[in-house]
Order: sequence, then structure tokens, then C-alpha cells
Amino acid sequence: MLPKLLRTRREVVCQQAVELVTDYLEGALSRADRRRFEKHLAGCPHCTEYLAQMRATIELTGTVTAEDLPGPVQDEFIDLYRRWRADQAGETQDDGRG
Repeated sequence: MLPKLLRTRREVVCQQAVELVTDYLEGALSRADRRRFEKHLAGCPHCTEYLAQMRATIELTGTVTAEDLPGPVQDEFIDLYRRWRADQAGETQDDGRG
């Protein structure tokens, strides 16, 4: 799901571009959102470089599956994700949007 700000604004700002890179690379953006994203990239050398770095990282690291990680590392990632989600939920409640 797209960030609320992207749904309500016509132009993408750098923070949104960074958040949308994965969806862009996976082809998960709608046609309109992809056009807005690419329009931002055309005028922003910083985000263009960030996208290039992400592509290079993916190319160099390949694909990592859960089976590639030892059990303790999987557990650590799951715990990290759960803490991140809890922090996100707390921020949403704290700013009055939740």
C-alpha cells in the first residue's frame, strides 16, 4: 500500500522515493505512481544514485532466502522486524493518526 502522502500529492519527494524503490524495482507500482516516481528520478540526481546503488547491491548480493540463514540469524531478523513494527505502531498512535 502506498504511503498516505503519495496518495494525496501529485509529486514524489525524496523520502517517498526512497520508500518506493523496492516496489519500483519489483514492478509493484501502479502506472501513475511509476510515472511520478520516474519524473522525480529525472530531476533528482541523489535519488537516481540511490536507485543505482540499490540495483548494484541486489546484483552483487543475489537472492537470500530464509533457508540460507542459520536459525539464530532468522530469529534475530524476526525479532528485529517485530520491534520495528511495534515502533511504527507506537509512532502512528503518538501522532494522532492511529
